[in-house]
This record gives sequence, C-alpha cells and structure tokens, in this order.
Amino acid sequence: MTERRFRPIRGSLVVGTALGFLLVVYLIVANGAADLVHSLHIIGWWLFPITLFHIIPLLLSALSWRELLPPTTRPDVITVVRIRWIRESINSLLPVASIGGDFAGMHLAHLRGVPGVQAVASMVVDITIGAATQLIFVISGALLLLIRSSDRTTTAVASGVLVGTAVFLVTIAAFTVFQHRGLFGVSAKLTRRLLPQQWLSVLESGASAIDDAVVACYRAGPVILGAGALRLIAWTVEAGEIWLVMRVLGQPLDMINALILESLSSGVRAAAFMLPAGLGALEGGLVMVGALLGLPAETALAISLTKRVRELALGLPGLCVWHWIEGHHLLRRSEPRRAVGGAGPADGYTQS
Repeated sequence: MTERRFRPIRGSLVVGTALGFLLVVYLIVANGAADLVHSLHIIGWWLFPITLFHIIPLLLSALSWRELLPPTTRPDVITVVRIRWIRESINSLLPVASIGGDFAGMHLAHLRGVPGVQAVASMVVDITIGAATQLIFVISGALLLLIRSSDRTTTAVASGVLVGTAVFLVTIAAFTVFQHRGLFGVSAKLTRRLLPQQWLSVLESGASAIDDAVVACYRAGPVILGAGALRLIAWTVEAGEIWLVMRVLGQPLDMINALILESLSSGVRAAAFMLPAGLGALEGGLVMVGALLGLPAETALAISLTKRVRELALGLPGLCVWHWIEGHHLLRRSEPRRAVGGAGPADGYTQS
C-alpha cells in the first residue's frame, strides 16, 4: 500500500531528470559544443584546486551546524565535517529532493553519540537557517544587480527575483512559526495513514520531545546568530569558485559580479529542488544571469560543468564513505544477535 502511494513521486523524479538532462543537452548544442570543450580544455588540471576550494564553504557550513548541537555530546570538528560532506554528497547526486542527505545526517550524528531528539532538532533548525541565509544571499545578489545596471531586462529579472524571494521568506517564516507550535506533533497526526504502524508509534512518542528541543534551540539567540553568520559567510565564499574559474579562463570577473552570478544561479537551483541535482536548473540559471552580466553562454556552461565535476569528485567518495559507515554499523548490530541466537540468517528469517 505504501509502495503505491510513492509511485507518482518516483515517476515525477524520473520525468524531471529526463527534462533536466534534455535542457542541458539543448543548451550545450545551441551555444556551441566546440567552444565549451575549448573552455574546459583551458581549465584542465585547474579543476583539482577549484574542487578543493569547495572545502572552505563545506567547513563553514559544518561548523554552523555544529553550533546547534548540544555541547555535552557535540562531535569533534572532523566528524561534523565528514557528516556534512556525506549530506552534500547525497543531496547532490541522489534523487532525494535535496533533503535525503539531511535524514542521513541525523542518523550519522546519532551514531556518533548525539541523542536522537537533539540530532533531529539540530537538523531541522540547520535546514531552516540554511534556507533563510540563502534567501538573504539571493536578495543581496539581486540588489547588487539593480545597482550595477539600469537596463530594462536586468531590472525586470532582478525585480522578479526579489518578489520570488519575498514569497519564500514568508514561507520560511511560517515554517519557523510552525516549529514553535508543535510541528512534529501535528505531523505525527497527519501521517497516520502514510506510515507503517511501527514507525508511527515511535514518531508519536518522540514528537513532543523533538518539538521542545527545536524551541529550546531557537531560544539560544547567540547560538542561532553565530550559526546564521557562519552559514551566510559560506554562501558568500561559494562565489570564489566562479571567480577562480573565470580567472583560469582568462576572462577575469570582479568579485561583485561573481557574487551576483553565484547568488542568483543558486536561487534558481534551490527553487527547482525537486529536480535531482538541480539538473538543468543550474545550467539555465547560469546562462540567464551570465547573459545579464555580458557573459557568453559557453562560458556560463563551462562554469556549470566545473561545478558538476566538483560535485562528482567530492560526492562519489562521500557516498562510498556513507555506505561503508552504514554497512559497518549494520554488521556490528548483527554480531550480538548471532551470538545470542547461535544461528545464521536462516533462523532470523524464520523468526520474522
């Protein structure tokens, strides 16, 4: 029964992936595949340091989340960075609507000694802070674009972005209010018909505790401000990746334009969060915003493909580490059962 309910979602993900892939192919063909290949050839081995540059915003985002974890059970920095790396790897490469990695992050934090309630609460607040600071980043980019150009097309695009982000800000504000009004308790009641009975009982018993932990987290004002500042700096530092690519291509871009290009294109990708890896949304956003800044389409596509290479180079090892950790955990859990039961998998199957 549950399987049937999720079939339409899986179907929409497949369709979205196909459409995104076709959009990427169209953009490459329409704007000159040869010029794009030439740009990637120029970048060459610079892909390695450009990829490593992403470690800086990754570290800042990890430290932002770490601020939200209880000090008594807070994992060390290396562990938090590893979990953040796995979260990004899952969200970037798997069809999980950009949130599957966060669920994995909750479980990994719990495995490292963080109480389950605190792991969930910190992740909910971290997601909210991430979305809110990204919108601030996008609004900043739109305002900078308006300051830099009074062209009618530029004004129309920037104004549209500001209106769209205002709507999303209201949504985030409403989501935050719901978190203070017992979000998980209400969710447990609404999902009675969707979840298996054994999951439902666990959710209902812990929902009120999670709601209390979320509210307590928000009440720690300095912690929220510190986490928000770190996350906003992380979004800003991301623009350095575009700045580096443009320097390597011999088409230097000042930092303000790099910020505009990064902020608005990331906003387009975030709006298309249901598309796996934002396929097509990132490329289209970079081409559109790049055109407003006088950037050739093939250069904008070279930037997007550089980002894709970075996602693969960091994401695939991240997925491998995630599978290794989960597999090791399952193996450790199965050993006591075998020792107590004194039987192999066949006995376990019979008992179930």
